[in-house]
Amino acid sequence: MSVGTAATDSLPARALRVIPGGVNSGQRRIPGLTDLIVTGTSGANFTDAEGRVYTDYHSAFGPPLLGHNDPDVQRAVAEAATRLDLTGVAVTEGEVILAETLVELVPSVEKVLLTSTGSEATFHALRVARAVTGRRLIVKFQGCYHGWHDAVSLNVISSPEAVGAPDPISTGILPEVLAATLVLPFNDPAAVRAAFAEHGADIAAVILEPIPHNVGCLLPDAEFLTTLREQCTAHGSVLVFDEVITGFRHDLGGYQKIAGITPDLTTFGKAIANGAPVGALGGRADLMEQFSTRPGAPAFFAGTYNGHPWVVAAALETLRKLREEPVHEHVFRLGERVRTGLAEMYTRLGVPAVVTGYGSVFVTYFMAGGMPRGYDDLLANDANLFIGYRRRLLEHGVFELPLNLKRSHISYAHTDADVDHLIAATELAVQDAIKDGGIDELAGTSTMGGATEGTAR
Repeated sequence: MSVGTAATDSLPARALRVIPGGVNSGQRRIPGLTDLIVTGTSGANFTDAEGRVYTDYHSAFGPPLLGHNDPDVQRAVAEAATRLDLTGVAVTEGEVILAETLVELVPSVEKVLLTSTGSEATFHALRVARAVTGRRLIVKFQGCYHGWHDAVSLNVISSPEAVGAPDPISTGILPEVLAATLVLPFNDPAAVRAAFAEHGADIAAVILEPIPHNVGCLLPDAEFLTTLREQCTAHGSVLVFDEVITGFRHDLGGYQKIAGITPDLTTFGKAIANGAPVGALGGRADLMEQFSTRPGAPAFFAGTYNGHPWVVAAALETLRKLREEPVHEHVFRLGERVRTGLAEMYTRLGVPAVVTGYGSVFVTYFMAGGMPRGYDDLLANDANLFIGYRRRLLEHGVFELPLNLKRSHISYAHTDADVDHLIAATELAVQDAIKDGGIDELAGTSTMGGATEGTAR
C-alpha cells in the first residue's frame, strides 16, 4: 500500500508514518534531537539537513577509527564491488586472508568465523559455550552491554534501585532466560570467587567488556581480570571477552594483548572494517570446531551475509592502514590531550569532575572523588549536567551523544585544531549548562534503560 506524503512534510514526519519511532534502531532516537537529519559524513565531521557541520566525537559509537568515509577503505570496497557480490556459497580469497590476519593479530584467536554484527558474535559465543560445557548459567557484569539477544539483555544502564537485581532492557524475555544469567559487579574479584564457589559446576561462560565502554570507561583492575581467568580455568567455564569496542581501537591485538589475559573466545564488531557491517567470533580451535560450519558439529552457525565481499574488503583495507600507518599513535596522543585539557579546565572552573578514558576514548563524569571502579560509582554522576552540556555543544558545532554516561571517541581524521576547539567549546557549554541548571527533563533518558513490566510469563 502506498503512503501519501504532502510536499510540506518533513523527513522525520514521513519517517514516523512508515518506521516505528522514525528510526531503525532504538539507539538512534535521541530525546531533543528527533528532528536531526544527517545528509553527509566525511573525516571527523557530519553534516545535517540545514547545512550545519559538526565535529563528530560520537562516531557511530566508535567504529570509524580512521574517520568517516575513509577514501582508501571506500576505494577498496568499490574495487571489490566490480568483481564480487553475494553468492551464499563456498568461500572467497578475501575471507581467508581476513581470517588469517585476525589469527595473526589477536592472542586468543586460533580460528575465526565472520558474522554481520557484534550481537551475533556474542550470541554464538554463548551458544557454543553452552554446547561444549552442557551447562546452563552465564555470568555478565553490571554496566556491560553485549548486544540485543535475551541472555545478555539486562543490567546495562540501571537506575539505582534496580542495581543488584535482574534489570532487563526489553520486555518479551522469558523469566527463565533471565534467571540463567548471573549479574555481578565489575572489578569485584570476591564476587567472582563467590559466584564460582556457589555455581561453578553450572557456569557455562563468563562474558565481559574488558573495559565497560557502554557506561563510559571503567578501567579493569589486574586482579579482577586475573581472577576471571583463574576461576574459568579451574571450573571448566568459557571466558569470553567482548571486544566489539576495545578490539582494534585500543590495540591491533585487542585489550587482551594490553592486559596480558587470554580469553577462550573473543568477539569483534564494526571496528574491524571502519564501520562496515561486520563482526567476528574467534578463539580456541577446539571451541570453534564445534560450529556446524564443520559438518557434524553440534552448534548451528549460519548467516548468508557472513563474509560479504564488500565488508571483507573494507576490513582488509582498514587493518592494512592500522598496521602500516601511525593511527594508534595519533589517536592516543589526541586522546591524552583531550583528557588532560578537560581536566585542567574543570579544575580552573571549580567544577567537580572526573575525566577518564583510554587511548582514543574520553568521558567526563560530573562527580567528586577518584576514578570510578564499578557501576555503583557512576550513580553519583550529575546526569543533568552531563546531558545539558552536550546539548549546548551543538551550538558550537561539536557533537557528543547527549545521553547519560556515553563515551566519546577520537579518530585518525581528528586534528589538534579539533581538540583545541573541543576544549574551548566544552568550557562554554558547561558554563551555560550550569547557568541553566542542566537538562532535567532528559536526565533519566537512556537508550539502554530498564524494562520492568511485561516480561513473558
